[in-house]
Amino acid sequence: MIKAIIIDASAVARGLLNTVLLDGGYDVVGQTHTMAQGLALAVKHHPQLICIAREQIEDGSGMAEELRARLPKALIFMVSGAIDAATIQSSLALGINGFIVKPFKADAVLKSIKAAVLALVRKHQAPAAE
Repeated sequence: MIKAIIIDASAVARGLLNTVLLDGGYDVVGQTHTMAQGLALAVKHHPQLICIAREQIEDGSGMAEELRARLPKALIFMVSGAIDAATIQSSLALGINGFIVKPFKADAVLKSIKAAVLALVRKHQAPAAE
């Protein structure tokens, strides 16, 4: 089962996303409202999926880069109420793998995660095929 953690200052958003992920067959091993605690959870549990609120990625702390450095194989998703082209471009440069838009629609969240997983698998299979 794929392990996930959720990092979002909003308890309501964490709860809703937790439900979507659990119902989708993911194992939510931790959730928190701060990046420091999120990093601690990530180091402890080594999740394959990390969902982080946009505000915590863009706060200047460099935590997205830190997570990417410590867990290079993890899929990191930005969670936000609005995502524009500039945000997508800058987030991809930080190593963000996908985006989850609030308000959550379970099927859209699960499709986004599945698409990112498939893209990662294809990326890793391409060098092997050559």
